Amino acid sequence: MKNMRRLFLLISMIAIALFAVACSSDTNGNGGTNNTGNSNSGSGDPGSGEASAELEGSVVIDGSGTVYPLMAKLAENYMINEQEGVSVEVSRAGTSAGFKKFLVENGTDFNDASRQIKDEEQAEADALGMEVKELKVALDGLTFVVHPENDWATELTEQEIIDIFLASTGKENWSDVRPDFPNEPINTYGPNENHGTYEFFWEVILGKEDLSSDVNLQQEYSTLVDLISKDKNAIGFFGYGYYANNTDKLTAVKVDFGNGPVEPSLDTIKEDGAYANFTRPVFTYLNVDHAKEKPQVLDFAIYAMKSVNDVAGETGFAPLPSEEIDKVVSELEALK
Repeated sequence: MKNMRRLFLLISMIAIALFAVACSSDTNGNGGTNNTGNSNSGSGDPGSGEASAELEGSVVIDGSGTVYPLMAKLAENYMINEQEGVSVEVSRAGTSAGFKKFLVENGTDFNDASRQIKDEEQAEADALGMEVKELKVALDGLTFVVHPENDWATELTEQEIIDIFLASTGKENWSDVRPDFPNEPINTYGPNENHGTYEFFWEVILGKEDLSSDVNLQQEYSTLVDLISKDKNAIGFFGYGYYANNTDKLTAVKVDFGNGPVEPSLDTIKEDGAYANFTRPVFTYLNVDHAKEKPQVLDFAIYAMKSVNDVAGETGFAPLPSEEIDKVVSELEALK
């Protein structure tokens, strides 16, 4: 009987020991899985599309209304697919108005621009001790549009377009452009002085000559689209994307640069293409100091440059050569 009790006690101790080992193994197994997960979430290459460190905070962008659709799409994709904890705010005050918000202490992180930074704006950055990096993001074609019922001015020469908007030429009626055009007033429209598109048109296309005083200049591109779509005698201009999104309301003018009429399109808008005279690069400008201080700003900059050609076409821009993109991405990654 005494031996039986000893045997029972021995079996009980072995069972308890085996149970304890089993519990210990289960705990260690679960802990190993968690550790692996934590390790992955804390590493990776920001903006690469691979597993990235989880970031938080905000990225603030303002500037060009022309560049806005492109940057807004990049911001949307970034917040959905890359960094849910980062808020990317994109506004469209216009290129020049945006630079006023960018070139100040604690200003915006990026300024979108449909022209290059001016010497006086760069001087402001230098005075602030601010390092600014120009990021060329896409190509845009300055597009001239008319009402869909305008069946006479669907093809114009480059010089005819310039003359319509110049004060010195005195083109008041369509018949002043060509005798067989209607003897009706030309109503001209465009973005106002806050926009780089206006400055590009005035400085590059018109050679800084005076614009006709009766051009209807607007802050909002949606307003321009609405006004032109309701005016049979209208002709106006803006970036290609705003035409591409309103082809049911507007007709793009084919422009003869000397070799026959050319329709603006993603195929013709190139710096060395058939629409080259009205093609321009568009940019965003990065506050490098903010990029060094705030990981989410640099991460978004790298993501935007790596992804910009993927969304350029759908937002009305022609893509850049891949070698240009790769060079800029390398420069940004060197800031880490």
